[in-house]
Amino acid sequence: MTVEFINLLARWGHGLFGITWIGMLYYFNFVQGGYFKAASPEGLADAKAKLAPSALWWFRWGAMFTFLTGVILLSAVYHNAQMNNYIIIGATMGTLMAANVWMVIWPAQKIALGIQEGGDKAAAGAKALLASRTNTLFSAPMLFAMFAGPHYAGQGYGTAVGGTGLTVALVIIAAIEINGLKGKQGPMTTVRGVIVSSLVLTAVLASVLNCL
Repeated sequence: MTVEFINLLARWGHGLFGITWIGMLYYFNFVQGGYFKAASPEGLADAKAKLAPSALWWFRWGAMFTFLTGVILLSAVYHNAQMNNYIIIGATMGTLMAANVWMVIWPAQKIALGIQEGGDKAAAGAKALLASRTNTLFSAPMLFAMFAGPHYAGQGYGTAVGGTGLTVALVIIAAIEINGLKGKQGPMTTVRGVIVSSLVLTAVLASVLNCL
């Protein structure tokens, strides 16, 4: 099996697992959250006992395999000297999103849904929601960066690595992640708010990389 074919499989898997992961992320934020607020007590209890754990299984393993195939792709991009600032910020956001899934959202959801005994369910639910909203905020600029960056010879937008623009972009991303762990939802409280915020963040990061 050639290296090129392995990279092709990694690109295919990265896209397939990514669709699964981000699709479930949008389901949780745009569909399930609203249903949980409107459901009857019986419907809510049934959804928390049966639907949510199943959806979280697809969610977290989609994230894991998206991350693993992304590592393979990142290695190929690096060894082929095709790295650029878009790939760097895209990989950074993707890595933070995967870490949020496994280290914040899933542990908190186990408490919130009663899968794991003990803990403050309300606090755990709020913690999981903030991290999930943060991942949704990252999703649009992350995808933009991945499309802009090169994945094989002759493809990708821009060739620069480093510089003021990259530094500023990484500082913005770090500040958002810190808020996602310790801060507040702010404009991400509503579905409309998080969608608009994600699109604005995409524009801000693209502008920073292009203008600084």
